[in-house]
Amino acid sequence: MNQINVTRREFIITSAGAAGGLAIGVFLAPMANAAVVNPMPWQSPNDKEGLELSQWIVIDPSGIITVVQPHAEMGQGAMTSTAMMLNEELQADWKMIRVQYADANRHVLNNELWVTMASGGSNVVKARHPHIMQAGASARERLKEAAAQTWGVPRTQVTAKDSVLTSGTRRGTYAEFATRAAGIKLAEEPKRKTPEQFTFLGTSVPRLDVPLKVNGAAKYAHDIRLPGMVYAAVYANPVPWGGSPKFDFNAIKARPGVLAAVELKAVAGKRGLADMQNGVAVVADTYYRAKTALDLMPIEWDYGPNAAMSNQTLFDTAYKKLGEKGAVRKDDPAALAAIAAAPADKKVGGDFHRPYEAHARAEPITTTVDIKADGTVDVYVGAQNPPAVMTAVVEQLGIEPKNCFVRRQFLGCGFGSSSGTFAAKQAAQIAKEVGRPVKLIWSREEDIRNSKHAPAYAARFEAAVGPDGLPTAIFTRTFGANSSDNTITDMPYEIALRHHERHADLEQANIPITTHRAPGTGLVGFASEQFIDDLARKGGWNPLDWRIAMTKTKADYQLVLKTLKEKAGYRMDLPRGEGMGVAVVESHGTIAGAVATVTVSRRGQLRVEKVVLAVDSGHVINPLNGTEQVEGSVVFGLAHLLGGGLEFQKGAVANSNFDTYRLLRIGDMPTVEVHFALSGGEKWGGLGEPGVPPTAPSVANAIFAATGKRVRSTPLTLHDLSWA
Repeated sequence: MNQINVTRREFIITSAGAAGGLAIGVFLAPMANAAVVNPMPWQSPNDKEGLELSQWIVIDPSGIITVVQPHAEMGQGAMTSTAMMLNEELQADWKMIRVQYADANRHVLNNELWVTMASGGSNVVKARHPHIMQAGASARERLKEAAAQTWGVPRTQVTAKDSVLTSGTRRGTYAEFATRAAGIKLAEEPKRKTPEQFTFLGTSVPRLDVPLKVNGAAKYAHDIRLPGMVYAAVYANPVPWGGSPKFDFNAIKARPGVLAAVELKAVAGKRGLADMQNGVAVVADTYYRAKTALDLMPIEWDYGPNAAMSNQTLFDTAYKKLGEKGAVRKDDPAALAAIAAAPADKKVGGDFHRPYEAHARAEPITTTVDIKADGTVDVYVGAQNPPAVMTAVVEQLGIEPKNCFVRRQFLGCGFGSSSGTFAAKQAAQIAKEVGRPVKLIWSREEDIRNSKHAPAYAARFEAAVGPDGLPTAIFTRTFGANSSDNTITDMPYEIALRHHERHADLEQANIPITTHRAPGTGLVGFASEQFIDDLARKGGWNPLDWRIAMTKTKADYQLVLKTLKEKAGYRMDLPRGEGMGVAVVESHGTIAGAVATVTVSRRGQLRVEKVVLAVDSGHVINPLNGTEQVEGSVVFGLAHLLGGGLEFQKGAVANSNFDTYRLLRIGDMPTVEVHFALSGGEKWGGLGEPGVPPTAPSVANAIFAATGKRVRSTPLTLHDLSWA
């Protein structure tokens, strides 16, 4: 049999053109040119020179409008959202819109030209809509002014719609006036539309990136191929911030294709940050050969002083700290006195914890670095924050920022692990030492072990209940780095006396952490909303009605909770082994409530049957994409509740692939319903993350309703849910 070298991407593309296949009208480069990298493959081909109306908009003579996109497309719909927000003001023909990524080099060297290129915190719409929409409004008015000057009429008499300018019987396209508009400076910038004036935002628009991902045209960092490129597999010290390795390259250097071994060194002073660790990489002519040789190479690790760390030592420390006074975040000593004075049958208490969690994104970290003969450096990566990658490479190589170019690709999920600074430093150092373009690929094991983690967390709650069954006082104390205690200190429930303390100094601080999808609120909500359920039940309340009663002065919470009550059909009278649970958490400016329905067999087999959510983000610019984001958040929340959670043994991650770090399987997926309960006004919340925090506690509360067992930690695989 002849050897055929075809990638997964090429297989999808070629098979799509076969009889009976799916064909979608986008440009695909000829297979003969596969080695030629197009950093923006989603932009349709255009042989006409485009004119830059602003850094956001390029218009060519045929009328094609290219929106220059600063934010990462990682499955959250940012490419479509940015174009929609800009076009709400621009009023171009949507069929003529194309999108390409902005240039990080130009952004950095021109005083942050696109305001920010970072994508995270559910901020693309929530926090970026003012300047993105302003750019569209400015472009529209400049086009209208160009037409007005040409026709000798006031700008107020010119109308812009569907890429056409009109005034009376006069008519012209945006393309006709683009050159003149580019030279116009408005005396005063136009006001942006308010939501009641929207004509495009608020409609369901299919995402622009989906067809490209279906037919294989979308390019990810893993797809990059450059002339002369070699591959690197890396193994960092499995105990974070452990010492340097001792390795025997001679044992593997004669293996086929092996070129070099490169030691990677952590930078002094970077401890605790998401930075490059001590490690070693093997370079070869294929990734398979590099990874195989790395696995066979004898390595001795200096694990350092943290080699005894485990989940047991972590939470022994956590619960010891929960018994000690912490930093006061909300001070009301009367709360402590009220709880101490309450009768035992009027007190409620509980401890909760969650371990470190892996990001486990779909695409393992991949970065290609090409150091060219002229001293410039190209970095091919999917990144949530390209300027941060650029800064990391500049720092590692000691070059000028003007010589570093981040060639951004599509990103296979994010969750906060995808700034890629540590991997970019590794790839840059390896490329420097071998003198060739290097594609660095992290194995799944390396990705789960060392791509920085969501923080561990523990919390203690105590409260007293009054004669009416409602709480009179609450005391809380938490332990864990980067925890979002606002979920507790600003909880919406009207409890008169509150006292909250926090311990933030993890003794296992050698574990570098970074943001996750709903990083702090997901952790804190798991604990706080279960405790709220216990508190409601202690007072004899229906937990959903309790939440409605305790938020009666907060109109947005009332809207969400009453919508949830109407849509979810929450009940407390289900048969044993069946249960419904409720939770509501505010995150990223959005209130999200969830009601989960579960079944648990007598032997403890759990099935999440359904999750119904009510969401108030103020406004939704694309209901289709918004629904998808909330659905995806449920998947993420369930995955880490059911089977996620890192197990540390002897200082290192023990469950480093999907056989032991068990994320959600397709057969485990419940039915998900999403209902938007929008309060409007000045509220602009995010949608990429807020569905995560209420998901886990709603399921945990449903398990309690079904079995009487309170789930105080994750993952659920460690719990016996059987009942008699």
